[in-house]
Amino acid sequence: MGKFAKAVQNYICELLAEQYPEGNWQTEFNIGGTSVDIGGSNEDYQYIIELEWKRADPANNTAKIFRHLQDEQLEAECIVFFQIFTDYYELSHGGVSSKRKNAEFVGKIAAQTFEKLSYSVVAFDMDPPKRGESWPETWKESANETANILCNEIELKNSF
Repeated sequence: MGKFAKAVQNYICELLAEQYPEGNWQTEFNIGGTSVDIGGSNEDYQYIIELEWKRADPANNTAKIFRHLQDEQLEAECIVFFQIFTDYYELSHGGVSSKRKNAEFVGKIAAQTFEKLSYSVVAFDMDPPKRGESWPETWKESANETANILCNEIELKNSF
């Protein structure tokens, strides 16, 4: 993960920690010996957030969560998994890339397989810069918007 992606990851984690301080939010949250970009938990809920920046295989992140559920390494009563996709996965002629479709497919199948898992796709409205390019001036606005979507989803699940 590059410096800019790490800054966004930290910023979103901080926003969630401000909104839900009892959530014990962390970046590089350890689950079953592997890390997820952001994790948090309360008494009954485990929150897992993967930020798909420009990953070649985002389905690997959804499969990782599926595998850990299968191996019973996620012990919370409810697992709330958010997979955030940047505009990198948007196609110029409309729609999304097969990489994103595959990740979403695995996430949806996992949620259908495990009653305690919910899976949501969240858009991060920004095309990440290439290495060495300037950071977009509106990145914090995009991160705030994404964090608001996450908070709304959390509230809908009545989990805080």
